[in-house]
Amino acid sequence: MLSGQSATVWVTDHCLMTRRRWIADEVSGNRAALTGAHARHLIRVLRARIGQEFDISTGAEVRRGRISGVHPDRVEFDLDEAIARAAQPAIAVAISIFKFDRMEWAIEKCTELGVARIAPVLAARSEAHLAAAAPKRVERWKRIVKQASEQSRRVAPPEVSAPVNLKDLLTFPAGTRIVLSEMERQQMLRDAVPQNAGSVILAFGPEGGWKRDEIIEFTRAAWISASLGDNILRAETAIIAGVAIAAAMLKPGTKR
Repeated sequence: MLSGQSATVWVTDHCLMTRRRWIADEVSGNRAALTGAHARHLIRVLRARIGQEFDISTGAEVRRGRISGVHPDRVEFDLDEAIARAAQPAIAVAISIFKFDRMEWAIEKCTELGVARIAPVLAARSEAHLAAAAPKRVERWKRIVKQASEQSRRVAPPEVSAPVNLKDLLTFPAGTRIVLSEMERQQMLRDAVPQNAGSVILAFGPEGGWKRDEIIEFTRAAWISASLGDNILRAETAIIAGVAIAAAMLKPGTKR
């Protein structure tokens, strides 16, 4: 039995000069597999055949792969040499629970922008019924990041954790930890992200923002407070803007 580790598959159509990327469901040693809906699409739409070659990511590296088995709900691959490795991830996001449709849009876009980890947060102003339902949404969020990773040609999808409370969030490890706050009046996010940061986590509040006592707790835990400017942004807008700014500032050669 193959492990549950994810992998990515590049599918190349030499006639149309297009390439499609997949997140496989299982990887073990020199073997990988697509299962379920992914396998059915590869079989029925792309007419998978034994011997076809693809580029497959094991999550850490991209390897040559050859189809070794085609079954009704499963496509198996033999893996060959590595041809590329994944870049070291730099940005994680902590997203306070808010309306699921808009939150899921933000999760999808964070994935496209290359974040390494997404942690849903149970904040004081998260609506109670949404906070209660959040644990049951985790599998859906994982499907969303998987699909978005395929669309954006990522090597591997970001990790999506179970919802955490503020106390647990405060101890998350990162080279630089930044909380986005409407109360911040002096430091902009672009100035808070050091170019030499090995990793950054950005914490975003829910609709209505963080409560003052939550900001005090961030400060006590040595988080940096930063602002996105004077405009009041919707939660999902702030998340995408913050990730884009941080990614730009982490890029080598960016001018301050």
